Amino acid sequence: MNQDEQTLRENIQNLIQIVKNKKLVEEDQLRDLIQDLAIFEHEQIINERGTPDIDPTPNKSTGINVLEELLKKIVPVLETDYKSLTTNKDQRASFRAHIINAVVNTLTPAILNNDAEDDIKDLDEEIDITVGGDDEKFIDIRTDAEKKAEEEEESPDERDEFGTGVEGDETGRNMAYQSFKKIETAVIDSYELLSDPEDQELFYDYLIANLKLYFDKFEGELDSTATEPSNQAYDTAQNAGEAAAGSEDEEEIEFEL
Repeated sequence: MNQDEQTLRENIQNLIQIVKNKKLVEEDQLRDLIQDLAIFEHEQIINERGTPDIDPTPNKSTGINVLEELLKKIVPVLETDYKSLTTNKDQRASFRAHIINAVVNTLTPAILNNDAEDDIKDLDEEIDITVGGDDEKFIDIRTDAEKKAEEEEESPDERDEFGTGVEGDETGRNMAYQSFKKIETAVIDSYELLSDPEDQELFYDYLIANLKLYFDKFEGELDSTATEPSNQAYDTAQNAGEAAAGSEDEEEIEFEL
């Protein structure tokens, strides 16, 4: 290879490298331009539509958040059982009163201070002293069947205990007892998740309030006094039908005479 060929080859390689470099620069410039355009379009959309939608933020209170999840579990259960009481309104009123009373009675012990509960336990341990006597020498000769029968007679009806302090229809009470057994564990477990006094207070107050509001809603949906919508065409046809029926009765009576 002579000197001229060598020079020509080097010049060609240099030219190719220049073209490659220029192409890379152009690609970088194009990439930057596309990115800038995308940012500009995004900013335009923000300005036109405002801040994009985001998921609703939770309530500020943990107690309310926990209560919301609880209501999702228990309201459908209460609604089904409440709306099954269709004989009369007294049954539903009794159901409502017994459910709310049961929630209050269930959560009241949990509201007590833990220290106070410990003091009560210590006091019980001090008082619980076994004193021996002749009773320990007693030999029970009853059969198992007799023991079971006597225990059943002595044990009170759980539904009576459930309804203590609340008056109302017995059917409504019995349905409330059965319904509360389905939700009792969920209510207690949800409350016991909370240790902050403010969360506990909000949970308790809003639970009672929401139960009452949902029962109002259920009753409104069951209201049988609502007037059915009508129109002039229906009323006219109905009156004509009644008139035709009346004239047919008169003709039959005259014919029989």
